Amino acid sequence: MEHSTPAATLGVVGGGQLGRMMGEAAGPLGVELVVSDPTPDCPAAPVVRDQIVGDFDDYDAIRELAERVDVLTFEIELADPDEMERVSEETDTPVHPTPDTLRTIQDKLVQNRALDDAGIPLPEYRQVDDAEDLLAAGDELGWPLMLKAREGGYDGRGNLPVEGPDDVEDALAAVGGAALAEEMVDFERELAVMGVRGDDEVRAYPVTETIQEEEILREMACPARTDTSVRSRAREVAFDVLDMLEGRGVYGIEMFETRDGEILVNEIAPRPHNSGHWTIEGASTSQFEQHVRAVLGWPLGAAERRGPTVTTNILGDVDEPEIASLSGTESVLEAHGAALHWYGKREVRPLRKMGHVTLVDDEASDCETLLSRARALRDELTFE
Repeated sequence: MEHSTPAATLGVVGGGQLGRMMGEAAGPLGVELVVSDPTPDCPAAPVVRDQIVGDFDDYDAIRELAERVDVLTFEIELADPDEMERVSEETDTPVHPTPDTLRTIQDKLVQNRALDDAGIPLPEYRQVDDAEDLLAAGDELGWPLMLKAREGGYDGRGNLPVEGPDDVEDALAAVGGAALAEEMVDFERELAVMGVRGDDEVRAYPVTETIQEEEILREMACPARTDTSVRSRAREVAFDVLDMLEGRGVYGIEMFETRDGEILVNEIAPRPHNSGHWTIEGASTSQFEQHVRAVLGWPLGAAERRGPTVTTNILGDVDEPEIASLSGTESVLEAHGAALHWYGKREVRPLRKMGHVTLVDDEASDCETLLSRARALRDELTFE
């Protein structure tokens, strides 16, 4: 019996939960995924064609990946842009988003300067190489301020509030090297827009409110609970960000809404993002299917919301790492309009993202009631 050929094969550097959900979205399109990841039998492994075991900067692994696929992409900022660019040139395999875009995003100072040059609003910032720089930044920007590691940080990792001059030495030691100081923004709420660059089109999903605690994203609500004018401005800024980036794909654009309704860009992720997980059930086309379409150069899908949607992350509620065993799922599985997502991580750690729950209700007038329901369902779940 003749075996049909898939429409395309996509290579993904990184095989975590984002690679897993990308694989789940690619299957119905006839697209097969091959991932490279340093963890054997990584979370994406059960739903993709194959895994190559190798570090994110492993030339041999990335080269093998490129030789087996039509297009290369990545699901983590720790991917090495130099090695991807090298194998792209050697194998004639395109990389999207481009390695140059990844380089810009990987260094927060370079990212901020690029945003500044493009006229995109963002918090005031200063380069910090030593304690003297940080003390000067505090004098200029005011205390407290936010200190960010220039490299190696993403999704809030590497960010540290610094209360005053007495905390400078400890803060620099904590971020471990070259850093960026930003003014502490007095914001009303945090927002995110998932933007998409296709072959010759750009799109943006509806503005999402992101609810964070201790620099960890806990909940998302779409539509964001803010004025229509603020949501409109956030989308405008998101399109301006997309204009300055190179390469096809989905981009998570995180923002602050200030007390006076202004929009400031916080950070950019050149990949699907936690703040867009609601799109799996809540939008016409999920961010993961959209990323697959975009990087392959296919027409983009619709990005409209189906109805008010909220998502709450399932975080590790343990004190020490242990084998992951989640209980309390019956309530979620029985709840009308609820969807449970499990990331396939075998070990649970304190506050580690292990999955999420999404609620969609096209008859809801807003997200308040949905958030209350989602929190109640989440609180039924435990690893203890």
